[in-house]
Amino acid sequence: MKVALRYQELFENRHNNADEADRQAMLSEIGVKSVEELISQTIPSAIRRGQSLNLPPAQTEFQFLDEFKKLASQNKVYKSYIGTGYYDTFTPNVILRNILENPAWYTAYTPYQAEISQGRLEMLLNFQTLIIELTGLEIANASLLDEATAAAEALHLLHALKKGAKAKADTFFVSDRCHPQTIDLLHTRATPIGVKILVGDHRTIDLTNENIFGALLQYPATDGAVFDYSDWIASAHELDIKVVVAADLLALTLLTPPGEMGADVVVGSAQRFGVPMGYGGPHAGYFATKDEYKRQMPGRLIGVSVDAEGNRALRMALQTREQHIRREKATSNICTAQVLLSVMAAAYAVYHGPEGLKKIAQRTHALTQLTALALKGLGYEVLTEAFFDTIRVKVADESVVKAATEAAEINLRYFGDHTVGISFDETKTYPDAVQLIGIFSTLVSKSVNLDEVESALSWEFNEVLTRQSAFLTNPVFNTHHSEHEMLRYLKSLENKDLSLVHSMISLGSCTMKLNATTEMIPVTWPEFGKLHPFAPKDQAAGYQTLFKNLNDWLCEITGFAAMSLQPNSGAQGEYAGLMVIRAYHEARGNTHRNIALIPASAHGTNPASAVMAGMKVVVTKTDENGNIDLADLKAKAEQYSENLSCLMVTYPSTHGVFEESIIEICQLIHEHGGQVYMDGANMNAQVGLTSPGTIGADVCHLNLHKTFCIPHGGGGPGMGPIGVAAHLAPFLPGHAVVSGVGGDQAISAVSAAPYGSASILTISYAYIAMMGGEGLTHATQTAILNANYIKARLEPHFPVLYVGSQGRCAHEMILDCRPFKQSAGIEAEDIAKRLMDYGFHAPTLSFPVAGTLMVEPTESESKAELDRFCDAMIAIRNEIAEVEAGEADKSVNVLKMAPHTQSVVLVDSWNRPYTREKAVFPLPYVKASKFWPTVSRIDSAYGDRNLICACPPLEEYATAE
Repeated sequence: MKVALRYQELFENRHNNADEADRQAMLSEIGVKSVEELISQTIPSAIRRGQSLNLPPAQTEFQFLDEFKKLASQNKVYKSYIGTGYYDTFTPNVILRNILENPAWYTAYTPYQAEISQGRLEMLLNFQTLIIELTGLEIANASLLDEATAAAEALHLLHALKKGAKAKADTFFVSDRCHPQTIDLLHTRATPIGVKILVGDHRTIDLTNENIFGALLQYPATDGAVFDYSDWIASAHELDIKVVVAADLLALTLLTPPGEMGADVVVGSAQRFGVPMGYGGPHAGYFATKDEYKRQMPGRLIGVSVDAEGNRALRMALQTREQHIRREKATSNICTAQVLLSVMAAAYAVYHGPEGLKKIAQRTHALTQLTALALKGLGYEVLTEAFFDTIRVKVADESVVKAATEAAEINLRYFGDHTVGISFDETKTYPDAVQLIGIFSTLVSKSVNLDEVESALSWEFNEVLTRQSAFLTNPVFNTHHSEHEMLRYLKSLENKDLSLVHSMISLGSCTMKLNATTEMIPVTWPEFGKLHPFAPKDQAAGYQTLFKNLNDWLCEITGFAAMSLQPNSGAQGEYAGLMVIRAYHEARGNTHRNIALIPASAHGTNPASAVMAGMKVVVTKTDENGNIDLADLKAKAEQYSENLSCLMVTYPSTHGVFEESIIEICQLIHEHGGQVYMDGANMNAQVGLTSPGTIGADVCHLNLHKTFCIPHGGGGPGMGPIGVAAHLAPFLPGHAVVSGVGGDQAISAVSAAPYGSASILTISYAYIAMMGGEGLTHATQTAILNANYIKARLEPHFPVLYVGSQGRCAHEMILDCRPFKQSAGIEAEDIAKRLMDYGFHAPTLSFPVAGTLMVEPTESESKAELDRFCDAMIAIRNEIAEVEAGEADKSVNVLKMAPHTQSVVLVDSWNRPYTREKAVFPLPYVKASKFWPTVSRIDSAYGDRNLICACPPLEEYATAE
């Protein structure tokens, strides 16, 4: 009974594959007696941690939620009028419950396997349509990370497009009316590529300066002013200067689109379309441009194509633009998006429709106008003439205004020059405006008649600024306005997508592990979701405690001295780490150190990040076992010793192996004055057993959306914090708006918000708090156990390309499918498509080696699920054998014709040389719970030749369908 009295249900037993009988059976299949024996054969003893993780004791799920609610309550949720690119918003509950809180949406992977991603792809096409039509441009991508980084991507685009008289121009003009966080980040991105940022007043700037190749304007401006930029942009174009406009989407429902003013690129954020502020993120940035720049555009692009039956089908278009293919030739390292958030924003537009969006915008504008006229009536000087939702007001004493408004739990923006900013949004009401006006009235001991003020309101802007063009005329934006219709629409899309709610997703390098419900619950708590990122820090005490604890825990896990939570994707983490290394060398007077050594096996974002950080990439060889060629590395380190900046290395390697020479490799780089940047993509094979600090790395980014359980969200959000050794800590990124962020020699910002996508840090916090040090270590051990179990089962059927010195893989392995092409005409892609008929998403296809599948099972999959996957792969191998033996046709067989949809098999006349049952029920378990792909194999080449990246407008809809 004493045991029962003290029983606690461990969260790690819910997360890990923890059944003891299953573990013993798996160990037996592998050929070892214990997990420790397996780990000793997998991880070199020289890099094993000497002690256990020193983390707080693991909490139960119920303990965690109780304690975390107390921490959340330390955040004070005031009414925010701060604006500056972040606005409170209402997430419609039908979207909150059925997308943001729905694992069928948030556990899906990037839509590389389009046949089982048609739901997400449709909503992303809706998002692109929304952006194209509101901005007035011709093409838009499926989202970027935030507004500031989208502006930086635009800078890179225009820099890459320079030619003729502007080929050597090196200056990018930025209006001083742009948001301060955007200006800060532009400085970060511009410096390493040799671009000068010129900040000034767009009304007085001399554009005849031959060094200016591009410009950025804000619309409406950061202080709320709305300018007609048409003539300015025309003048810039006459001088061969291309123009970017950062625009507010809600304003564009009423204002003339920047594309109609002549803008070449329009960027911004979709945050206020139903996505909570979340103390800075995650939010979907957007990027729209002219059709002629589509091949240079960063990010992912969704396009319309056809499947093998000639039916309409969606997929990611122009994938040759993907940065892992372009590698060091890339001008962007973008490898992800904010899919879940862009899906939410698109759903918000679908639910409200064009008229609903206009009404929200009109109410927001009316409240702003009411406040402006009332304040003028009270004697205040309102500096903003034409405006949408923001005004700038001159006051006698900002501190007096601050005290009065904060006493009423209201936050304004303070410019520091006796002016304050007031920004309205869709959550503000008439009583809110009355309350605010009342505070200002009290401060001057005057009153104003609001009835008279209201009668003076004007609903239109001047003719030049008033939007004349229609938008969102496609039926999808004009149909689903009742909750019942919206619910059914969302469910219909959800049913088209395979996610972790259906089966394991064995993607190597992508770590599709359990995103536990308890980890996800706090994300939508208002104490975390409704905070503005620039709210006073004393109102975010809960967040600050979360940041401190998470920093401490991640430092313990990585063996580093300090962390930055700012990078809001893995690629941003790479870039931030390299910029910190750059700043370290510069502080020591070594500005010439600009060579980055990168193994040929590295993730494709590595060389792209290095180029963006102003480095020159030198590729080093890998040997026949997939390891870094030590002789070649030594030769290159010696050759470039004087100018060596860093080595970028992934550990365990991209080939799924713990390289035994890693300590020697790190020492070699240090001997030549360089720093070691470790790509943390495979950190889930290190936690508790080894660490970047133990190995000798100087900086490492962590994919919190992989190792630490933030969901992939169908291709985003993600987080990529960096950890650094003590000598690099002073250079961690700061922020232009929020003080106390970063080191004392901080580089400028790498993301728009000071702590990146802060609201989803709650997920990783929850995971670590509930797992504890022992649970995290067990998770790593189990991931390695699961991978080696799959290897043991599949190795007799599929060649495993790389293993360690004792025949073990780390947490993932590469199955070599190339021999099947010669023996049966079957390629890795055919296996990937056939797996859909078995109810599985394919492993990583043709990366890092063409013609292979990289498999990673993760620790959260049970033996039963691993066996189901292995049974499917073995059955597919038998299907290949039938082709090899001549028992099946080489061109018309279940692999070449996969996947099989309901419409394909439910025809009256079946003329294929295999049975319908073999096509759709290849193993008994499939009958019990069949996942049906909704389209047949997609013809990507057709879609690229006939590029359509938006829903057709109403007048074209019938023809298009």
